[in-house]
Amino acid sequence: MTSTPIHELIADRWSPRAFDSTAEVTGEQLRAILEAARWAPSFGNTQPARYLVGRRGEPTFDRILATLTERNQSWAHRAGVLMIGVAVTRNAKGDVPLAEYGVGLASENLALQAVAIGLAAHQMAGFDSDAARREFELPAEVVPMIAIAVGVPADPEVLGEPRKIERELAERERIPLAEVALREWESPMF
Repeated sequence: MTSTPIHELIADRWSPRAFDSTAEVTGEQLRAILEAARWAPSFGNTQPARYLVGRRGEPTFDRILATLTERNQSWAHRAGVLMIGVAVTRNAKGDVPLAEYGVGLASENLALQAVAIGLAAHQMAGFDSDAARREFELPAEVVPMIAIAVGVPADPEVLGEPRKIERELAERERIPLAEVALREWESPMF
């Protein structure tokens, strides 16, 4: 529950694990979420975010799935799309400042656009970045940052285990705004 009303795209954004394994992410939907990522702000317009993208049934999907932890593989295989967000940390002009932050901003744009068009995106730190680097032969200046599952949300029952279902249905929680917005350290703004 928010302490004040916020935009419904933000309020409705969450990271489900239950995806419909029969639903497809259309080409138009995929293009829209990646276009939203492309329009994210970045330091000096350096645009460091790139995405390795695989649709379910394609070899790239399977290659990305193999880099995920077993725990994430147990549910992410149902997603319509798997991605790895990478940061380009150096370009023709030199080092890209705050490249990792740029990937974060782009990935949030992607997640919010997914909500806007009836999809969900689950961002995961639980993947092997070294395996992704090897699998996709990434150059040294390209750093794997995040794995993302995108798809149509499904009934939590698809997760099978009662503990997983309970976790999926649990109320979302956030630390209080008083811990986020500060006048000075440990002095709440609100």
